[in-house]
Amino acid sequence: MDRRQFLAASSVGVATAMAGCAGSALSSDENQGTTTTDETEYEIAVSADGQVETDPDRATVSVGIEARGDTAEAVRDELATRSEPLREAFDDLGLPDENVEEGRYRVHPDRDREGTGDGFRGSRSFHLTIDDVDRVGEVVDAAIEAGADDVGRVNFTLQEETRDDLRNDALDDALDNADSEAEHVAANREVEITGTKSVTTSDVRIGSVRYAADDVAESADGAAPETSFDADPVTVSASVTVVYEFEP
Repeated sequence: MDRRQFLAASSVGVATAMAGCAGSALSSDENQGTTTTDETEYEIAVSADGQVETDPDRATVSVGIEARGDTAEAVRDELATRSEPLREAFDDLGLPDENVEEGRYRVHPDRDREGTGDGFRGSRSFHLTIDDVDRVGEVVDAAIEAGADDVGRVNFTLQEETRDDLRNDALDDALDNADSEAEHVAANREVEITGTKSVTTSDVRIGSVRYAADDVAESADGAAPETSFDADPVTVSASVTVVYEFEP
């Protein structure tokens, strides 16, 4: 779970290749004379991407139950009754209370597209956060055994601390790519970079990995196998725009 690999950025580009900007004039009126100095700034602006990847260390999944009945009260009662085994399963799995959030709760008349029908139907869901990704299959199986009618997509992502670390790595990679691109442009134009004028960063993007809960193979004898997931690495990418100063 500690694999980390830097990827080559494929979308590095020169936003503004080279620009000369006239500066403001300096003047003096002493001794009835005027002295003027023109300053010119020479710039190279580069936009670059950086990207890193690592194994996910957090997963989220939604599980839900459904109910039908002649009255709304009957549906609410059934949802409440069927929620208890799910909550017990979450406790048995050792999921912290803060990792089990109430999701959508709905009770409504049971109607078809033509607006006909009778009775009521309802649904209730729970959003689970799993910090040990090796237990995702175990959690899914336990929820199904406890009566869950629906298991949503499993989203593999990163914990906040990991995101912060990889954000810095992605920014470092983007800045390295920007430096390399600027040096190439400067060498091609036969000029020398003398410093950095400004740096602008964009939002860091997390490339989460998603799987359907039924994305598992059946066992050889046709019995339902234990659910398991082999999640692909999660990517973290960042973009920067750097303005360099140079001497002609």
